[in-house]
Amino acid sequence: MTTEFTTRITEAVVDSLDGTADPRLRELLAALTRHLHAFVREAEPTTQEWEQAIAFLTATGQSCTATRQEFVLLSDVLGVSMLVETINSEGRGERDENGERGEEAERDEEGERGESDGRGGVTESTVLGPFHMTESPARELGADIDLVGGGEPCVISGRVLSKDGTPLPGAVLDVWQANAEGYYDVQQPDVQPPGNGRGLFTADAEGRFWFRTCVPSPYPIPTDGPVGDLLRATARHPYRPAHIHFIASAEGHTPVTTHIFVAGSDYLDSDAVFAVKESLVQDFTETDDPSRAQRFGIPNPFRHARFDLVLNATNTPGARDSERA
Repeated sequence: MTTEFTTRITEAVVDSLDGTADPRLRELLAALTRHLHAFVREAEPTTQEWEQAIAFLTATGQSCTATRQEFVLLSDVLGVSMLVETINSEGRGERDENGERGEEAERDEEGERGESDGRGGVTESTVLGPFHMTESPARELGADIDLVGGGEPCVISGRVLSKDGTPLPGAVLDVWQANAEGYYDVQQPDVQPPGNGRGLFTADAEGRFWFRTCVPSPYPIPTDGPVGDLLRATARHPYRPAHIHFIASAEGHTPVTTHIFVAGSDYLDSDAVFAVKESLVQDFTETDDPSRAQRFGIPNPFRHARFDLVLNATNTPGARDSERA
């Protein structure tokens, strides 16, 4: 391979971008060109291999529908989604100087113990995933998002706080999860009613939220498309540990896209999309308390997970102006 020519062609493509009006677009395309050309020079793919790569990307695009995003799935299993999310989260003060979350704070007689007072750092972000495809229905606090049943009943509760520990009344929480068998509503339109496992909640005057659902279970990401072919070709499993998705937002604060993972779940150390962060692993504690079960409107015994969502004020140094949602 003629090194001089390969260098010249890269420079020629980068120079051709000089007329791009948007400077950020020009920067991104130039960086993409340099790195993509460097990959080709290093790997030296054959013409057949390059055609296979193009066919794979074509099939990935063709697999996308209104309720399925195969390109997001591809980004997830290659670790790119998590890398982008982590890079965009840096500087937001997610940890204190010792790398720890804040002190736990006891709550009131209802047992609403928060995970922190907010002052130890903002909640860590993680991937959006490919199933945030439909709008979550607005629900009242305490509502049950498990419309089909069959799983172990549980309550999720906590607060939405600013980093200084101030509660954020009226904060909005978009929640979605798979059913007890590991399928989202959009994957089983003939089995699950639209909006199953989803809810849009508004925190109360003290920033508190709570809702009922079933304990999530580990599940495989879809493997009937090009991404599944890739996983099989690389001898990788498709499983994700049990989790519930959240997007939390409040006026004057940077939203956060995150999960809570079930402590003790399988695949916590080998998540197919590399999204597990230690601070997001939460105990789903077995609770045998008939009076509390009655207050929550849930059978006894039940599981209870408590999780505070701590947001950065938008005027805080390092905070982003916007978050993917």
